[in-house]
Amino acid sequence: MTALARFGGISLDCDDPAALAGFYSKLLGVEVTYSSEDFVFLGEPGATAMGFVKVDKYVPPTWPEPDVPKQAHLEFGVDDLDAGEAAVIGIGATKPEFQPQPDRWRVLLDPAGHPFCLSTAV
Repeated sequence: MTALARFGGISLDCDDPAALAGFYSKLLGVEVTYSSEDFVFLGEPGATAMGFVKVDKYVPPTWPEPDVPKQAHLEFGVDDLDAGEAAVIGIGATKPEFQPQPDRWRVLLDPAGHPFCLSTAV
């Protein structure tokens, strides 16, 4: 199939783009390639690329509660779930009590509250 476009990356809303970019930079080992007060970008388009956008009055998701939808959900691969979880919590993620299938994947929250999963299947 012929592509109509190239994937450049994904951007997440947050209240502090530099802080959230710092978290994902450590998580993925990707450097900041652009930074302003309102937007920070990691990586290069087409590779591991993520942007972080400052939103006034940002309200984090309340997953698993539906009050504020999760807005995005990212998937990351690790070799060992327990070790990966501990390392990612060590750089600032938090672990919600509700875990749908903790033997297959772990749901964590980034410092801005966005849920993401760690899995050995990715």
